[in-house]
Amino acid sequence: MGLPAPKNLGDLIYSLRYRTSFPQAILSTQPQGMEWIIEGAGRARYRFVLVRLNRILPREDLVTINIPDSTPEVIRKYALDDEQALLAIVRYNRLIDIFLSLTTYSLQNHLRTTVQGIGQIEIDELYMGIDRHGCHYSIPVQAKGGTDQISVVQTKQDLAWCAQKFPGMRARAISAQFMAGERVAMFELTVEDDMVKVVEERHYKLVPANGLDSAAVINYR
Repeated sequence: MGLPAPKNLGDLIYSLRYRTSFPQAILSTQPQGMEWIIEGAGRARYRFVLVRLNRILPREDLVTINIPDSTPEVIRKYALDDEQALLAIVRYNRLIDIFLSLTTYSLQNHLRTTVQGIGQIEIDELYMGIDRHGCHYSIPVQAKGGTDQISVVQTKQDLAWCAQKFPGMRARAISAQFMAGERVAMFELTVEDDMVKVVEERHYKLVPANGLDSAAVINYR
């Protein structure tokens, strides 16, 4: 098309999928009530798709649940970036277990793999879970810090990979997002009628044990 090539094409695609808005020239073509996303369409191939929801944003009207902070100080000190810090906070404070009421175990983080018909993907962290009935769960987690936002693209491809890799296991997609006030928003997302929808949302704040409000703990019942 005669356009100057960007220095890092991969970063441009990543930014438009997860971090920044599309240019107005693209936004102006969206039908009312629909938004463009960029989906994987095979190895190094992408396509524009119209959906009703592109980014998931935390609600501002939810109560914050205080959780005793179990994050090792050395981890907080040496976390390399917001995403790594968030994944560590979720892991050491067992927020997946608390949020889903399951017993879960971290299997691998930053899992690079491929999905048939989509191409290469990266799952921020993959958990395996089990409930009291013995049912097993695959739990892909996406973590967003800084200016990144929770994207329906990543949710759809994470669930597609779980269906491909663990067809006999129930998949539950989790997203975590840093919020103002040192809070962590947790979402369970699912795909219904080819649309990503929010199943559950909770907000947690990690506090020292002596900072817990006894009355609030009783009220959580």
